[in-house]
Amino acid sequence: MQKDIKVAVVEDDENLRFLVSHRLQSEGYTVFEAADGLEAEEVIMTERPDIVLLDWMLPKKQGSEVCQSVREKGFDNLIIMMTAKAQDVDKIDAYSFGISDYVTKPFNMDVLIALIDNKVKFAINSEKTEAHKFGDMEHFPNTHSLVKDGKKVELTILENRILLYFLKNENKIINRDELMMVVWGYNSDVNTRTLDMHIVRLRKKIEDNPDKPHYLQTIRGVGYKFLTE
Repeated sequence: MQKDIKVAVVEDDENLRFLVSHRLQSEGYTVFEAADGLEAEEVIMTERPDIVLLDWMLPKKQGSEVCQSVREKGFDNLIIMMTAKAQDVDKIDAYSFGISDYVTKPFNMDVLIALIDNKVKFAINSEKTEAHKFGDMEHFPNTHSLVKDGKKVELTILENRILLYFLKNENKIINRDELMMVVWGYNSDVNTRTLDMHIVRLRKKIEDNPDKPHYLQTIRGVGYKFLTE
């Protein structure tokens, strides 16, 4: 199936890079490869791929620096960070590098392809320039940012995932387990207190009064509901 979607695979492990690239090509994607941070920047800015699979630890320039650099140069397509440790997600989360999403290693190839297919379906085909509007705000999922009262508010990767899921499920009750699965994935050992902490942080960014939220409501004993009405 020809998708006409370009993917850059940036990975210094030659075997893994070959496996991922080969599988993506067999799924109909056009693939570009890079083995270090400097080469990655050149490929990204020259080829303008729709999706970049970017390793966190790279020679010459770290994945986070590559991401920051290409974002500053105006590259606004999807960048998915590949990281070896789930703990690194907290490091990624602590800074706004401009990463769209992440996947933890070791990953199952089918899961990776499903993630990319999902991104193509939702993010590239329908949301490339689209923003989700609610109240006086606009959410731009690809660059995990929010415009509130004309000002840009940066969201962390996890806040971005949470908000996007709520906006796709407006006015529905979402239980905590479902939300944790969406945000952290299958092998998650995250507890509900961590989720609640991210909800609190997200409320501070979107609510006029976080203690009495208008949008992000808590449904006691169940989970949350995002009201846009």
